[in-house]
Amino acid sequence: MAGDRHRPPPPQVAVVMVPLPAQGHLNQLLHLSRLIAAYSIPVHYVSTAAHLRQAKLRLHGWHPATVHFHDFPIPKFESPIPDPNAAIKFPSHLQPLFRTAASHLRQPLAALVRRLALSSRRVAVIHDSVMSSAVQDVAAVPNAECYTFHPISAFCAFWYFYDSLQKPFPVDNVDAQLVPSLQDCFPSEFLDLVQSEQIHLRSSSGNLFNSCRITEGPFLDLIDKLFEHENQLKCWALGPFNPVVINPPENGSRHACLKWLDGQAPKSVVYVSFGTTVSLPEEQIAAVAAGLEESGLKFVWALRDADRGELEMDCGNGRIKDLKLGFSERGILVRDWAPQLEILRHPAIGGFLSHCGWNSCTESLSAGVAVAAWPMHSDQPRNAVLMTEVLKVGVVARDWAERREIVPAGRVSAALRRLMEDEALRRRAEEVGVSVRDAVLREGGATRREMDAFVTHIRR
Repeated sequence: MAGDRHRPPPPQVAVVMVPLPAQGHLNQLLHLSRLIAAYSIPVHYVSTAAHLRQAKLRLHGWHPATVHFHDFPIPKFESPIPDPNAAIKFPSHLQPLFRTAASHLRQPLAALVRRLALSSRRVAVIHDSVMSSAVQDVAAVPNAECYTFHPISAFCAFWYFYDSLQKPFPVDNVDAQLVPSLQDCFPSEFLDLVQSEQIHLRSSSGNLFNSCRITEGPFLDLIDKLFEHENQLKCWALGPFNPVVINPPENGSRHACLKWLDGQAPKSVVYVSFGTTVSLPEEQIAAVAAGLEESGLKFVWALRDADRGELEMDCGNGRIKDLKLGFSERGILVRDWAPQLEILRHPAIGGFLSHCGWNSCTESLSAGVAVAAWPMHSDQPRNAVLMTEVLKVGVVARDWAERREIVPAGRVSAALRRLMEDEALRRRAEEVGVSVRDAVLREGGATRREMDAFVTHIRR
């Protein structure tokens, strides 16, 4: 028909993102969606309606207008209250969500991929490594392929693979004795889930990391070495996924904590956040509060309870809001969602007391902000080693060996003063930040080259 001459040609490739429905995982693949969409590639982001809403509400630094969102229903699941006093801090209360999402997203996701495959030369499905079963039907679509996203550092991924393969060669990059064991990092139920999901990784066409060769090049090379005789799968380091340049909101509104920071001296404020998956015991909250007071430092503290699996339910922040902490005017509490990217990039911020979740690590590295490491669970103890011992952009606030103890106020205060007073440490963090931003922004930068190569590959 004559009108067909005016129709745009079908896209050469469409990309489908399949995150695990937990904030740290949703956030990473949403940021990667921005990077891939910038190549004029249609990106389809899949999750439940509640988790899509969460991911978009908590997003800052850019607007997701270029991403196509698909909300698929899942049945009701158990959503227990997070336990602040649990011996293992891993968010076991999210386990029913993980299992339900992996099994019930499979069918609608397969239908979406088949539909996209009819109008695209190729469909590239990028999925969280713990959502592999949800994408198992993609292998049956002739012009579709899957890429496994590992939502952890290359450092953590290497040591996990290295141990599982019985340490096939010696490693000179770091003293293996510094690398914590996985004891108390995960409950057995989650490890069983990971093992069951790995069965479906056999059809993967490659591995993606939210990492940068500037910071983790040696460990990415070691991962390549581990698998060079196994499956020849290529690894791409496309990070940091988060924006390294923050655009002001279109409506001109800014969070109250940013306005407060505007009135503080450069590098004078410490930012405190322990992430979205752990509820601290009240005794520990009180000790952190007393340590902040004792340190004499100005601070912004993002203080809230852990997310629940059923997001529509009360997450327990009423417990936090009722705490009487007796702060002076030197600090500000953020009890809602904190705009962490903007906080870390603010010139008043001089350090970050962090649980060392991988999102927080990549954001602090790209912002050039040194950390005081307080790991809680999962990959965080090993990320803490990466930040403090390998990259040397942080100090230890809570040693992993003391994970079951309440950290007293004096130790909190001492760690914060060490973080804020060590000029060499902060210079080192700033230098790393410059290098990471250069890798992303400069034509020919390490991350820019890697992203170009990945896009060329999926467009082949």
